Amino acid sequence: MPAPLATGEPDDAYPFRWSVVPWLPGAAVADPLDPAARPNVDLDAAAEQLGVFVTALREVDATGGPVKDGTARGVPLARLDEAVREAIAASGDRIDGPAATKAWERALEADPYRGPGAWIHADLMPGNLLAERGRLTAVIDWGALGVGDPAADLVPAWQLFDGRSREAFREASGVGSTLDDGAWERGRGWVLVQAVIGLPYYWDRWPAFGRASQRRVAAALADVV
Repeated sequence: MPAPLATGEPDDAYPFRWSVVPWLPGAAVADPLDPAARPNVDLDAAAEQLGVFVTALREVDATGGPVKDGTARGVPLARLDEAVREAIAASGDRIDGPAATKAWERALEADPYRGPGAWIHADLMPGNLLAERGRLTAVIDWGALGVGDPAADLVPAWQLFDGRSREAFREASGVGSTLDDGAWERGRGWVLVQAVIGLPYYWDRWPAFGRASQRRVAAALADVV
């Protein structure tokens, strides 16, 4: 995360705090809306790097940090149950509804997070990961940073990785060791939250995003047995 070079306060022209930060090296790992986009990174190496990153992030003292609330990423998944089920039904034959429901129910049944809350980035999509010469160089867009269930930072397992790289990310993220076993299914649940709810809403409004949501649902369901 780059250190700001300058900061500004809200005024009549722009009612928010703002900052100027330096450019970081690298380009987005992939265009999440382009199905033909090839990641500009070695996925096996990136899986380990990103897993180490999310592990290190949740180990930072979160005392006094902003706790996730409402239906924000990192809250208990049960809060999203009604919205996800409605979206599955509204998606019709664009997704495998029974499989999506099964995967969602598995996420709900997974052991809940019992920790005090940890720092989470909460938006680790490929467009927020920078890479150069095949390796990750930065994680950007910290607007969703907060304290909650660290399973929300496992979504790259399905949004970016698969096969061997997915397993490498799982191991480097500490699932089953420093992070509880239930986190994996809760992480899949967060993929479904973002993708399923977005799919019917954006299908006609923003077709490229709707199709991207469709692909993310399929990725999340691919290894559900």
